[in-house]
Amino acid sequence: MNTLGIDIGGSAVKGALVDTDSGELASERIRKVTRTILKPKEIVGLIVAIQQELKYSGPIGAGFPGIVRHGIIHSSANLHKAWIGENLGEMLFKATGQKGYVLNDADAAGLAEMRFGIPEARNKHVVLFLTVGTGIGSAFFLDGKLLPNTELGHVQVRGKDAEYRASAAVKRLEKLSWKAWGERFNEVLQTYEFLFSPDLIILGGGISTRFDDFSKYLKVDTQVLPAKLQNLAGIIGAAMAAREAL
Repeated sequence: MNTLGIDIGGSAVKGALVDTDSGELASERIRKVTRTILKPKEIVGLIVAIQQELKYSGPIGAGFPGIVRHGIIHSSANLHKAWIGENLGEMLFKATGQKGYVLNDADAAGLAEMRFGIPEARNKHVVLFLTVGTGIGSAFFLDGKLLPNTELGHVQVRGKDAEYRASAAVKRLEKLSWKAWGERFNEVLQTYEFLFSPDLIILGGGISTRFDDFSKYLKVDTQVLPAKLQNLAGIIGAAMAAREAL
């Protein structure tokens, strides 16, 4: 059954219809660029525009880059602070008349990768999924079950949040070479490895498509694999979560 999945990011809002049985897109992916930090109503307006372009009626799943507890946004590191305390699911219902389900964006992407991207991950005891983009998002799985809202991008590495040292945005803004960025990112992975002893680390986000450019600089003992679904994972996982919850 097709469900609308939305991936809210620091630079764009993306959405598509997803066949939640196969994990494949059932429509084109629509991307709405956000050149400034938008307030909640403005982001909801973009989601409504995507829904209307796809002529969709039904539940809507949305991945949000922050802590989401029982539908309430509790943090918003890379988006407008006005999000904190908002219930995005209720906002979607008021704007569209359709039920909305909201979860952390990295959790959504991790769910998709665990089910449709890297099947062997399901047999691992501890799996850490990281999405590397504007920030560093994380999803933590224990025996295949999600521990939500881990926010490991804010773990301190050399006195800074990990995502302020080694996100994809940092690489771009500081014009770092793959070697310089890869060595920084390796320190982040070493920190996670020491703290959590994962059996597998999966790297998602757009930078995962360049895995061969930086994998040689990763010196952790844990197996590290690039995500298979890449930038589609958040959309797919949000649609999955909404269909199963609603």
